[in-house]
Amino acid sequence: MSRRVVAMLVAAMLAAAIIPAGVWAQAPVKLTFWSWRVEDKVAYDRMIRVFEQKNPGITVEFIPYRATEYNTILSSALTAGREPDIIHLRAYGGLETFSAAGFIAPLTLEQVPELKRFPLQTMAGAKGRKDGKLYGVPFATQTLVIFYNKKIFAQHNLSTPKTWDEFLTLMKTLKDKGVTPLANGGKEGWTLEFLSGIMAPNFYGGTTFYEAVTRGQTTFRDPAYTNALAKMLDLRPYMPQGFMGVDYATMQQLFINEQAAMFAGGSWEIGFFKAQNKNLDFGVFPAPPQRADQTPWVSSFADGNYGINAKTPHMEAALKFIRFTATQEFGQMFTDQLAQMSAVPGVVIKDPVLQQIQAMNRKATPYIMLVGFRWQAPTGSTLLQSALQGMMAGTMTPAQVGDEVTRGLSSWIEAFR
Repeated sequence: MSRRVVAMLVAAMLAAAIIPAGVWAQAPVKLTFWSWRVEDKVAYDRMIRVFEQKNPGITVEFIPYRATEYNTILSSALTAGREPDIIHLRAYGGLETFSAAGFIAPLTLEQVPELKRFPLQTMAGAKGRKDGKLYGVPFATQTLVIFYNKKIFAQHNLSTPKTWDEFLTLMKTLKDKGVTPLANGGKEGWTLEFLSGIMAPNFYGGTTFYEAVTRGQTTFRDPAYTNALAKMLDLRPYMPQGFMGVDYATMQQLFINEQAAMFAGGSWEIGFFKAQNKNLDFGVFPAPPQRADQTPWVSSFADGNYGINAKTPHMEAALKFIRFTATQEFGQMFTDQLAQMSAVPGVVIKDPVLQQIQAMNRKATPYIMLVGFRWQAPTGSTLLQSALQGMMAGTMTPAQVGDEVTRGLSSWIEAFR
């Protein structure tokens, strides 16, 4: 062997001893990302590809589960100490369930400096109430509105209502003409909760009541609240026949297939409606208040976060991905592809329907049970959903609903006792 070859081998050996192995090559890392957003898989796969191109050696697999089964599946997996690495987390009390159990890695602004730009109100849905720690990157904000079919409205020379009485008259006109006015049903209690989140705030006083009840200055027995719930009873004649047996998927199909003129729901429906029926021409309006001179309230909330499994073996790679979800680049892709309002500041909304909702948010109030009363069991949502099913079925009065919710929450809210 020549002296030159020997010298080269010695130099290589010395370099290998001095330079860490990671400098020569990054070992490939595969992150699993679990979610309840089955309908968004194609969009997430596209966004993930952008991250992978920027971060060679890291791949991310997006694995969604049915929304109604997600929490159970996730809880079982985390308890067993296995996947996923990245977790699509619910917000508020839904996050608290997993963070309090130590399943979610707390984050700092030093780890994810992009979060310094996020509004405090949005960040509230990503923090544990007990410890005040930050556990995720907020991914979207949602607003509850009424969708309407523009073609059906035009066929019957109808315009969006400005008062509650106009709303009821509009629905009677549609029904008289053989059109189902409102697609909503009551088989699943959570759909009645968001129906109440759409219709009731104008009558209980929006944020004024929210602040009073969350501070313990009043309860859900307050006539301002129970009288607001009573307005929902006005809707029953205009919902589908046998509406208490109509589930969420059927509600969606009634509107998508243009069998119902309106659908009371959330801004997350925009992209889904467009994907299911490309010819569906729809707009949105807020639930109308009592008088035309009143600006209507809309309920809004932070819709979950991206968090990290506290036991992931790939913390460094997971943090890279989490930081990516907090960038304006990701937020813009999210809004453009899903027609949802990204939580990332500075994103430009291009979808015309989402632009209308953005304008409505100038007078937004917290979605009351989700934001204020899901922190312990029984949650306000669980109590309200069951009671609203009774009210809409005619077996409970609005006053009984308010009493049921207040008594249930009194088990963990001292001011309600």
